[in-house]
Amino acid sequence: MASKLVDLVYWRKVSKTGVVFTGLVIGLASMFQLSAITVIAHVCLGILCVTLPLRLYYKLLELLRWNPEKEHPFQSYLDHDSSLTDKETVTLVEETVLLVAFAVTEIKRLLFIDSIIDSIKLVVLLYLLTYVGIVTNGLTLVITGVIVVFSFPLLYKKQQARMRRMVRAVKGFVKKIKNIFLRMYGTVSPSPAPAPTPAPAPKHKVKSK
Repeated sequence: MASKLVDLVYWRKVSKTGVVFTGLVIGLASMFQLSAITVIAHVCLGILCVTLPLRLYYKLLELLRWNPEKEHPFQSYLDHDSSLTDKETVTLVEETVLLVAFAVTEIKRLLFIDSIIDSIKLVVLLYLLTYVGIVTNGLTLVITGVIVVFSFPLLYKKQQARMRRMVRAVKGFVKKIKNIFLRMYGTVSPSPAPAPTPAPAPKHKVKSK
């Protein structure tokens, strides 16, 4: 499954990726005017408007014995085994459970201030998201994300050197901001109490004979 997604994102099969990318963008854009149920129903009806007449045509040819060799035009798709084995199912369930548990642990750690720096980052992110929510909505962000996911690999291949310089510049900027917050945290946090000095050992007087 992962390898097929990578092949789609990297446009290794241009025709297949083009169909998937165009269908995703058009389907998501249609949800601005229609509900998700309506969009899915219309997509399925559109597919059936193509497959059902073609299936009936081949069935008619089979009955008239004009083309007895090809009984089903979509037999290759029907024969394709897309089911999961027991091992793959167990692995998928384990990965999903681990991902959910990790997400819950991280949210709890950030909300209940396990690390002040990480919680401050979350506050800044949530504050920025409030402005993003005013300007746009979630569906627009999903469409933008789909376009970025399918466009970034091609852009990275063509502008690889420039993209690496940009990534290094962003990492340097983030590191500077992090160091500033660490210095501010160091000045605000109370200094540890000095350790008590041990009392001097009593001196024994030497008795004179």
